[in-house]
Amino acid sequence: MKTDFDRINMQIMWNRLISVVEEQAQTLIRTAFSSMVRECGDLSAGVFDLDGRMLAQAVTGTPGHVNSMAESVKHFIARFPVETMRKGDIYITNDPWMGTGHLNDFVLTTPAFHNGKLVALFSCTSHLIDIGGIGFGPDATDVFMEGLYIPFLKLAEEGRMNETLLAMVRANTRQPVETEGDVYSLAACNDIGCERLSEMMSEFGLDSLDELGSYIIEQSRNATMAEIAALPTGVYATSMRIDGYDHEIDLVARMTISDDGIHIDYDGTSSISKFGINVPMSYTTAYTCFGISCAVSSGIPNNAGSLAPFTVSAPSGCILNARKPAAVSLRHIIGQMLPDVVFGCMRQAIPERVPAEGTSCLWNLNMRGRNLGANDAGAGYVVTMVTNGGTGARPNKDGLSATAYPSGVSASAVEIMESIAPLVLWKKEFRTDSGGPGMRRGGHGQSLEIENRSGQPFELLAGFDRIKHAARGRDGGHDGMNGYVGLSTGQVFNGKGVQEIPAGVRLIVETPGGAGIGIPSTRDANAIAADIRNGVVSVAAAARDYGYIAAGDD
Repeated sequence: MKTDFDRINMQIMWNRLISVVEEQAQTLIRTAFSSMVRECGDLSAGVFDLDGRMLAQAVTGTPGHVNSMAESVKHFIARFPVETMRKGDIYITNDPWMGTGHLNDFVLTTPAFHNGKLVALFSCTSHLIDIGGIGFGPDATDVFMEGLYIPFLKLAEEGRMNETLLAMVRANTRQPVETEGDVYSLAACNDIGCERLSEMMSEFGLDSLDELGSYIIEQSRNATMAEIAALPTGVYATSMRIDGYDHEIDLVARMTISDDGIHIDYDGTSSISKFGINVPMSYTTAYTCFGISCAVSSGIPNNAGSLAPFTVSAPSGCILNARKPAAVSLRHIIGQMLPDVVFGCMRQAIPERVPAEGTSCLWNLNMRGRNLGANDAGAGYVVTMVTNGGTGARPNKDGLSATAYPSGVSASAVEIMESIAPLVLWKKEFRTDSGGPGMRRGGHGQSLEIENRSGQPFELLAGFDRIKHAARGRDGGHDGMNGYVGLSTGQVFNGKGVQEIPAGVRLIVETPGGAGIGIPSTRDANAIAADIRNGVVSVAAAARDYGYIAAGDD
């Protein structure tokens, strides 16, 4: 039986291990070529035991990579048994079904040695801007159209890089320098993790992570089960209709809370799409578990133990369990809706803990074109600008404006985007009146106007939702405002698919607002007045939605 002193030492080492993987993640951010990683933090990093169990995950990163990256580590071990691993080996894949859900996310796994002994595995994931194919959009009809597909391979063997593989990577992307640079960035990220882990083990006199790993997993699972035990047991069901591509999509969930854990079953969900919005099961599991943990166990670190009580199922062939070779490039559009679906079940059991629906899916502006300026000889560009809508109102607070939840990535800096592509943002501001009215108001979206300053047309690879179906209010709160995409000429764009912006015309993007909670007339008058002063709620909307008449407007 462990003494208090033993438990304190274990906790110190656990915290130190989290700091190791956080430095691992920060290394990836500092060295990445991809603006999605460097500026926005679209990545994950973690350390695993030799059975493939995640012991610690960096706080920096995206929830979509938590379970999905963990799944890939198990497949790496099956393909390359630990007894065959050598110092300097690096393994790589971007298999959507055995990794993070689409080809743009590369996963690298590196064995970590201490005093010549294999003690752990470090793994990391990052989003690469371009991996060839039809481009980062939803128009492909199978995964083979979406770009370079790398099976489980060795990127390096005992320190020697696989130059043949790197040549294949360079040859299959529109950005060969950046793409190869991101591969090396991922490798460096894991190297730092290996170095810092060895230093930690020397400091604490450890020759293996077996005891610490078992402690972490046991304590985390027990803490999560204690939180579940405090919930009302039962079965709770909900559904959500979203835009889809060529037809609307129904997301149907049934949540069972029992003494054994929490299970989500997506039976009844729409079947797969012929376009690239399908979701592999690993990504479905990742965002479902994240939604559950936000409501139930937000204070417990992510690892194999804390995630074990959460299980997920979906019928084979539904859009949340799409099988190869389904197109999956924009799996995040639907996958990031899943926490809202989970909350739809949860609010029947613990309404005081969960928010109203929000924008949820990222409104990434995937743009490409040709810059025919004098200095670039017609070179092309591909850029992804992260933009966000509003989150749903929280039980005791307003929703967050222009915030990426549940993905957790940061918005792209305007100056960075304008420095790497011949595009100019003429407008980027909060979208007035977009947050759903309520006692607690939904977060606001954004209004953006973009033009090619070189006088050339450019393409938008649109992948947006919440245009037809807004975030829904609860308990008397109103829906958030629908999203919009079109041109300064008045032409309305589709929410999904490749569309061209002509020369001299501006792209107009209005991201959705989050939904409200509670009857709007019960909102505090001072909060309404502050919204008016800040320009996020108009005087007319305040009178219409809240019955609020500003002083002097009688």
